[in-house]
Amino acid sequence: MTEQLTALTVARFLQENPDFFTEHPELFSALTVPHPNQSRAISLGERQILTLRDRQKDLEQRLATLSHQASFNQGISDKLNRWCADLLACDDPQALADLITQGITETFDIPLVALRVWGVAVTSEALQAGVTAELEAFAESLSTPYCGPNKDFSVAAWFEAQPASMAMMALKAPGGNTLGLLALGSTDKDRFTADMGTTFLQTIAWLAGAALSRLPAKPLVHG
Repeated sequence: MTEQLTALTVARFLQENPDFFTEHPELFSALTVPHPNQSRAISLGERQILTLRDRQKDLEQRLATLSHQASFNQGISDKLNRWCADLLACDDPQALADLITQGITETFDIPLVALRVWGVAVTSEALQAGVTAELEAFAESLSTPYCGPNKDFSVAAWFEAQPASMAMMALKAPGGNTLGLLALGSTDKDRFTADMGTTFLQTIAWLAGAALSRLPAKPLVHG
């Protein structure tokens, strides 16, 4: 207890008297401390240099990580812009659905992509296969993209292969009406995880929903 109190007292004194070593330079050069990585003593000046070098290495590693992440995000942003440009350039509204799914597969390297729509009129029956009231209600409940494991979702049957992880996004028109559901899948269980960022996925959903809203509204069926 005495040693601990003495150490704290000394530390507090040095903090409160930053000019102490300036006034006693001979003490600063004479004092030695253990080397952090070797079994020898070094001066306080050497130890401070080592500490600054360690801090520099840590900052360089952080900067490299941030630079890598920024480059990765820029790459995704560029791909997203190209995909968006393709959607805008499409002059056949009925071809938009295929352009959405094929574009995601080719641009973002996602092998399993499936789309179902019900809020707009489409000529492809495959785009409406398996659409139920339960599916529409599920899409309505997705305020943000779902990312995580395949929990035996019925949507998984849309893919050619059984996915280990999935992402699902509701597609909405700019006015807010839900037009369909976009599902992405991967056999890699770590491709889509619950803790991953969903900013780009949400943007994909917004763009796809806006593109599909160019299609005429699906006519009501009266019984």
